[in-house]
Amino acid sequence: MRVVVTGGSGRLGRSLVTGLADAGHELISVDRAPVAELDRDGVRQLSLDLTDADATASALAETSADALIHLAAIAVPFSAPEDVIIRTNAALAQSVLGGAVGAGIRRVVAASSPTVFGYGAPRDWRPERLPLDETSPTLPWNAYALSKLLIEQTAAMLQRQTGDDVRFAAFRPCYVIAPEEWAGAPTQQGHTVQQRLDDPALSAPALFNYVDARDVAAFADTLLGALDDIPNGEVFMVGADDALAREPLSELLPRFHPGTADAASVLTGTSPAFSSAKAARLLGWRPTRSWRTELAAVAL
Repeated sequence: MRVVVTGGSGRLGRSLVTGLADAGHELISVDRAPVAELDRDGVRQLSLDLTDADATASALAETSADALIHLAAIAVPFSAPEDVIIRTNAALAQSVLGGAVGAGIRRVVAASSPTVFGYGAPRDWRPERLPLDETSPTLPWNAYALSKLLIEQTAAMLQRQTGDDVRFAAFRPCYVIAPEEWAGAPTQQGHTVQQRLDDPALSAPALFNYVDARDVAAFADTLLGALDDIPNGEVFMVGADDALAREPLSELLPRFHPGTADAASVLTGTSPAFSSAKAARLLGWRPTRSWRTELAAVAL
């Protein structure tokens, strides 16, 4: 397929564009600025302010793309004022997803976030059950999480307008670890993977969730190929099959999130706090990378 990826210059975007190009797709990465890592065969980079709805609509129409994956957003909670985060991410969602529909792109995928579940809320977050999955209630408590839920709802709104003429899906990738970060490059929060393992307090706010960016790329490839065959408008969790922790979450979660002991009691061994079972069931996708294998490979 010819696939447009917005936010292709970002941490996840670079791996997603590269992975889809390696899988044989023709990629158009749209971001404010190109990056050297994507200067390769099969990838075209387009510089664009995606908050400009008219320019975005025109650019998307000219791509004649078969599919679009929307990643572009302010990507870190509290990295900008709350009003800026909600305004920017909401504008991007309408501009890009609406522009894709107007351009006649038939497959539209939007990136959301597990933060929609509301974990870490300052006023006593207590999940009814764990692991969290697509049926868990969404309880955003900050502008970033709310903006991600709004992205999902923007796709749902457009689906109600277009019916099955356009195939939509959304996915919630866990804490993304790019390939270079296994080798010691700083992760999104500025710590290395090794530091996040050595000090559980660093990963506790995200409930020790993570996913390798290359696994997300494989998920996206699988999803694009399945969109015509699965129910329209599905939402998927995308995470590793284990937790980013050396101790069981049945012990760690109650330590950092009081009131979670009952729900966390099922998270024994290496079980993560988020389940990607739906992606396995509907798409046949499973993650193939773990911090255990990736860190060991770097050590060799």
